[in-house]
Amino acid sequence: MIAWVVPALLSAILLSACASTRGGGISYDSSNFGAPDAPKVAGVDSVYTLAPLDTVSVIVFQVADLSRDYEIDQSGRMTMPLLGRIDAVGLSTAELGSVIGQRLNEKYLRNPNVTVALKASASRVVTVDGSVRQPGIYPATGPLSLVQAIALARGVDDLANPRRVAIFRTIGGKRMAAAFDLTSIRRGEMADPPIYPGDTVVVDGSGVKKTQRDLLQALPLTSIFLAL
Repeated sequence: MIAWVVPALLSAILLSACASTRGGGISYDSSNFGAPDAPKVAGVDSVYTLAPLDTVSVIVFQVADLSRDYEIDQSGRMTMPLLGRIDAVGLSTAELGSVIGQRLNEKYLRNPNVTVALKASASRVVTVDGSVRQPGIYPATGPLSLVQAIALARGVDDLANPRRVAIFRTIGGKRMAAAFDLTSIRRGEMADPPIYPGDTVVVDGSGVKKTQRDLLQALPLTSIFLAL
């Protein structure tokens, strides 16, 4: 076993030197990669309907235990004490209040007074995915840059290739993307691009680094020490 340990480790180390490079099918030319399309403005007679990841504030008169903020999950439901899961997506806040009131009236309260208000809209978020420590959906209520967006996700992970980071957004009705070199941005060699609500940031991962890590984890420690 020892005979192949050193060559394998050396190959992995040499390959890893070439792993964090630019490339891929997404262009690094961001000259035409401007601000995304503005959100559609609802008409005067339009009613906002709730969407996944929206947060609503529910007030049940004189019932403090039920009166708080609730987030609608990605399946379109919110969960309340006593009532369990409630389908909320596609309803207005007034309609959701009526549903909650009806269900409370069935078993727990007589003619409850329920008020529902929109606390936060999912349209003001960014998605950070790929080789980051905590992928997820994060609020974007103020100015945000690429470095700041990745920091929200606790930074890149050990398998990340920071020289290949893609930003996806809708411009002119089309889904577009541009690649950025995070290493160059951190060195001050490139500008830190702005991130807008609705953007998706994806950090590329290094397959070579993963192979190297898996190789080291698969080898007994005694073999590694003997080989070195």
